[in-house]
Amino acid sequence: MININYRTLVASGLLILLLFAVGYLFVWDVINRPVNLSAGLELDDQGRFLLTVEQGSNLKRVNAQLESQNVIASGFVVTTWARLSNRNRILAGDYWVSSKDTAKTLVDKFVQGDIAQHSITFPEGWSFKQWLSELGKIPQFSVVSDMSKAEILRRIHRDLDHPEGWFFPDTYNYAKNDSVFSILKQAHRRMRDELERAWLSRAKDLPYASAYEALIMASIIEKETGIADERTEIAGVFVRRLQQGMRLQTDPTVIYGMGDRYLGNIRRSDLRQYTPYNTYRIDGLPPTPIAMPGLASINAAMHPKSGSSLYFVARGDGSHQFSATISQHQEAVRKYQIEQRPENYQSAPQ
Repeated sequence: MININYRTLVASGLLILLLFAVGYLFVWDVINRPVNLSAGLELDDQGRFLLTVEQGSNLKRVNAQLESQNVIASGFVVTTWARLSNRNRILAGDYWVSSKDTAKTLVDKFVQGDIAQHSITFPEGWSFKQWLSELGKIPQFSVVSDMSKAEILRRIHRDLDHPEGWFFPDTYNYAKNDSVFSILKQAHRRMRDELERAWLSRAKDLPYASAYEALIMASIIEKETGIADERTEIAGVFVRRLQQGMRLQTDPTVIYGMGDRYLGNIRRSDLRQYTPYNTYRIDGLPPTPIAMPGLASINAAMHPKSGSSLYFVARGDGSHQFSATISQHQEAVRKYQIEQRPENYQSAPQ
């Protein structure tokens, strides 16, 4: 007959429970302890560092790296806990690690693919050349520096033969594995969508034969506007000039047509020289947009302000003086460009 020592059994049970509780508390502490980012890591301006999980890597390897950098307390404990929790399948990519993270939140990021997002901003009024220059500064997008414009456009959209105006200025997010063409395709789709919506709601009797002509006008408005409130008034001047058969005579189109010849000033000889974009020499609109217009300029082109003004001249501070007659305009030119012209005179928006 087996004699059972109940006291010994109870004591053993309590010891097991105690060991289990201690182990549980230890694991809980390891996986929930805030990460350590003071171990000589390269942090960004927000106090984060960028961790790269390479393609083909696994959680054990990543946790071992984090332990070697003293970011987490025990890679073995975290990996074992993750496997028991069925969280050991991770996705490659870049991940931000901040002081708010714990080993547990990092594992969750790796499993869910909460990949770090970077961003790039394209201001209103930039040209396609400026877009490519900005993209080329980012190592993963530097391929554009070695490609022809025609090849880049072919990769974006088969029907896109001239890029100017066809990319919507905004801030775009991207991850490490995104291509430069994914950003350009997104910006191109956005511009097409915004232009189509604006075209469908446009005012009546506008002098545009197509939405593309409205986009050309929007790009000119974008380059002429220094003060937001003037967009629709500038649009009104250009629309009335087209309706009356007057030439647009706008400097930004001349500058665009000059290309690399433009060195900061327009001379009288530049105004006389013919290019397809010199609106002092051509009738109507230039053949393409001259920049990437923002939504406000697109809407201004579709809804110009009514009125009688046919001229405007820069006051030198980014704003303009509008006039209905040539005599009024000549007086404004004399006043703002000759008599009151300051040293820091600004003829076009910066």
